[in-house]
Amino acid sequence: MEKQFNSLSEFYPFYLSEHRDTTSRQLHFVGTGLLILVLIYAIFTAKWTLLWLVPLLGYGFAWTGHYFFEKNKPATFKHPFYSLASDFIMFWDILTGQIERKLADLGK
Repeated sequence: MEKQFNSLSEFYPFYLSEHRDTTSRQLHFVGTGLLILVLIYAIFTAKWTLLWLVPLLGYGFAWTGHYFFEKNKPATFKHPFYSLASDFIMFWDILTGQIERKLADLGK
């Protein structure tokens, strides 16, 4: 039976448990970082045709990490909104150096 999540804070530990592989997390980080840059650039230059790159960058890097390194299915398929939000939370956790502590907390 599939677990149901009632909040993002309840979902995020599950999301992290699906991202234990360092290479997969790095791919997520690169993809999310690039999509943020493209989004900002498109908005400030009004080059709206660049927006087609946003899902390609975000999902392309992330799904590569899942299929080749994590060997699991992305949570995006069953929890699209929580997964999208969690991508940005994990990006922040990596950027601020909190990710290793949060991953270690999963085992407690």
